[in-house]
Amino acid sequence: MTVGSVEAVVHHRVPEGRDTAPRPQILLVSNPRQQAKRARDGSRARLVILHRKLEIGGAERQLIEFVRGVRLQRSDDVTLVSFYEGGELFAETSTIDGLRTMSLRKRGRWDVLPFLFNTWRTIHRLRPAVLYGYQGVANELALLMGRLVGAKVVWAIRQSDVDLKRFDRLERLCFRAGAYLSRFADLIIVNSESGVRNHVALGYAPDRMIVISNGIDTSRFRPDPAAGRSLRREWGIGDDVPVVGIVGRLHPVKDLETFLRAAALVHARLPHARFVYVGDGAASYKIELKRLSRDLGIEDCMLWAGSELRMPAVMNALDVLCSSSIGEGFPNVVGEAMACGRPCVVTDVGDSARLVADCGIVVPPRSPDALSDALLSVLALEPERRRLMGTQSRKRVEEHFSVSRLVTETWSALESLA
Repeated sequence: MTVGSVEAVVHHRVPEGRDTAPRPQILLVSNPRQQAKRARDGSRARLVILHRKLEIGGAERQLIEFVRGVRLQRSDDVTLVSFYEGGELFAETSTIDGLRTMSLRKRGRWDVLPFLFNTWRTIHRLRPAVLYGYQGVANELALLMGRLVGAKVVWAIRQSDVDLKRFDRLERLCFRAGAYLSRFADLIIVNSESGVRNHVALGYAPDRMIVISNGIDTSRFRPDPAAGRSLRREWGIGDDVPVVGIVGRLHPVKDLETFLRAAALVHARLPHARFVYVGDGAASYKIELKRLSRDLGIEDCMLWAGSELRMPAVMNALDVLCSSSIGEGFPNVVGEAMACGRPCVVTDVGDSARLVADCGIVVPPRSPDALSDALLSVLALEPERRRLMGTQSRKRVEEHFSVSRLVTETWSALESLA
C-alpha cells in the first residue's frame, strides 16, 4: 500500500500449515521519484548492500556513514539487507531519509537452507544493478546471488590482520573459499593498504582490489570541551588531571597488556595521571587484565568504563588517545580522536601510521617502554603546543579521511561497474 509519499510494506502473516520460512521485513521504503527511476531501469534496485547485522563496531559505523552520505549527497536508491534483525546501531537507519532497510531474520549460525531461500527470494525481487557484500560471508553470498540475477558484484574487506590460526574449522573453510572466489568478484573495496597486503598473501585476487579508506564524520566528532568535562565528572576525574585513553573491543589483538605496562611506567613518572579503557568484551579476559593492573600497582588509577555510545564525549574527555594494537586495518577510533582535536600515540600496525602521519607519534608494537616514552612526551607538552597538535590532527582528517570523500570515491567505483 502507499501512504502519501512513502510506500509501506507490513509483516506477512503465514497461515498455519503453510510455508513458515521467515519472510523479508521491509521497514522503510523509497519515495515516488526513486520508484520512477527504478521503473525506467526495468524495476532494478540501484544498489543493494548485503551485510550481517548493525552491531556496535567500526565496520558497521562506516556502513551507516556511507549509506547516510549517499542519501544526503546523491539521493540514490539504496537498500540495506541484514542477515539478522536489530542491532545496537539499527535505530540510526530510521534517521536516514528514503533508505530502504530489510531483515532476512536469520535464526542462527546453522539456519542455512531457509536463510538461503529467503535471501534468493529477496534479491530476485529487488533485482539490484549492483549487489555489495559487506565483508565476511556476505561477500560470497553476494557473489552467488548477484550472478543469479545478473548484478555486478562488489565485496568489502575491512580486516588486515587475518590470522587463520585464530579461526575455527568452519571459519577457515569460509575464508579459503572467499580467497578462491575473489577472482570472480567485479570489484573488491578494501579499507586499508595493509588489508590488501594481508589478503593477497593469503590468496585473494590482487587485480580486483582497490583501497578506499574509511570516512570520519567530522560534524559529529569535533572539539567539544564541555562534553569532555561532563564525562570526566561522571568518571570522577578532575579537569586538570592528565588522562590517557584506549578505546576498542576487549580482545588480545588490542594488546591491553602492553598498554597496562606502559601505563605503569607513565604512572611512575606522573603519579596523578589516570588511564581509561572504554569498551567491552569477554569477562574472563577483563578479569585477567584487572589482575595485571593490580600487580602493576595501577589498579587505583585505571578506570574500566565499559561500553559507551557517547563516543565524541569520550574523545573530548581524553588528553591523548592510545592505540597499542598488534593488528589493525584502518583504526576508526584514532581518526575519531583526531577529529576531536586529540593527539594520538599509535603502534605501527595496519594503516595507523598513514592515518596519523606527522600529527601523532608512532611506536613499535609490543614495546611498553617506547609506548610510555611517547605518552609522556605528549603529556609533557605545553597546553598550547598540545592544542596545535590536535588542530593539525583534525585538519588531516578533514582533508584526507572525510565521509564526503568516502562516499564520492565509493560511489564512483560502483558507478564504473553499473
